[in-house]
Amino acid sequence: MSKRLLKLVSAVCMTALIGSAFVGCGSSNGDGSKSASGSGDSVTLTFGSHQSGLPTSGVVQDLAKDFEKETGIKIDFQISPDAQWRDLLKVKLDSGEAPDIFCADADPLNLVTRVNPEKYVLDVSSEEWVKRMDPNVLPSISYNSKVYGITFPGKKMYFYVYNKEIFEKLGLKIPTNYQEFKNVCQKIKDSGVTPIYEGTQNGWHQVLPLFETGAMYQQKHPDLYNKLNKNEVDLDSIPELQTIINELKECADLGFYGDNYLSNSVENAKEAMAKGKAAMFIAESAWRNEVKSDFPDFDVNKLGIFAMPWGDNQTIGVNPASNAYFINKNGKHVEEAKKFFDFLAKPENLQKRLDGQPGLSELCWPEVKSKYSKEDQAYIDSLQKGMVMQAGVKYIDSQWMDIGKDLEAMYSGSSTPKQVLETIMNRRTEQAKLQKDPDWDK
Repeated sequence: MSKRLLKLVSAVCMTALIGSAFVGCGSSNGDGSKSASGSGDSVTLTFGSHQSGLPTSGVVQDLAKDFEKETGIKIDFQISPDAQWRDLLKVKLDSGEAPDIFCADADPLNLVTRVNPEKYVLDVSSEEWVKRMDPNVLPSISYNSKVYGITFPGKKMYFYVYNKEIFEKLGLKIPTNYQEFKNVCQKIKDSGVTPIYEGTQNGWHQVLPLFETGAMYQQKHPDLYNKLNKNEVDLDSIPELQTIINELKECADLGFYGDNYLSNSVENAKEAMAKGKAAMFIAESAWRNEVKSDFPDFDVNKLGIFAMPWGDNQTIGVNPASNAYFINKNGKHVEEAKKFFDFLAKPENLQKRLDGQPGLSELCWPEVKSKYSKEDQAYIDSLQKGMVMQAGVKYIDSQWMDIGKDLEAMYSGSSTPKQVLETIMNRRTEQAKLQKDPDWDK
């Protein structure tokens, strides 16, 4: 008995010694897990995003794997549909269940209503990489002179990407006004090809013609954005906006979007363009590289770009804002999340991101050279540019997905172009009053 008792005591002592050794080697995070620098279980960061917040190439996930190899910290990506993410993120933030890192669309006008940075987001103003970002994007991720996020895409500019081969075969020239555009569409349709691929299923894509043409509106109506933001004028003071809504309806009725366009998704546009089923699609210039990535045998040089000629527009809308990543300051792994941001901001990883994201033309990090071709750059330089409406006018971007539904209702015949504009204006007033905007209390 005494020998057995002695063995039992020895075993207990040895277990205690081993346990104390592990406690000494690993540092606890307060929630029972061990940090990546310790020998215990590695930390897993949750990363919440909408579909459009992460490149379809998977480059961010690839960088996350590199980060895990380097630090032992894992990233668990939780991706939600575009149409649900804005509301879902608000619910998660308010309930205290937000992920450690979350992606959100960022712009100077709507950052507070989307993520309430002072309440939920970590201030990263003092991080080294903040000084290396393009100063033009900082207002989109800042509030009250503090920077709250990190972002990567350069300025967004949307064009019609078109199939040069189809145009040449039919003897067509790039249209520079709506009538020319309509004539081009009719000839393409008559040839048996769908003139325009429109991804209405995604909700946001069909809205682009209305507000990416903001530079034209500003050209024709001096001080427009300031007047709209002060509630001195409303959207019906821009006749070109109503004209474009009318033109969208006309093109749909003429069959220029094809027969089943209401079930089209943006993701399928690459196949439609690569296989010559459609002749035009609204996208950023570098979207052509995504087509090439998915269809390696396709000659991407067959695709060109031109300014959207809705409402006779010949300007390029520039959007300095984009989606950005934020750290949940109430999360359990704030320090690990900061390390991930530091990792993403390393010059070599910025280059990997640009190289690994075919649909991106440039980063908002001046140290990384853009991918614009000489031909594209010359064309872009030839046109006047201005800020898109959703980045310069209050209560536009916040109802973007709703406007997508308004246009769908118009296409299906349950609403009129005039009613679409009225609905946008009414919704804008409702949102302003909900925010207790003093300019709407006059």
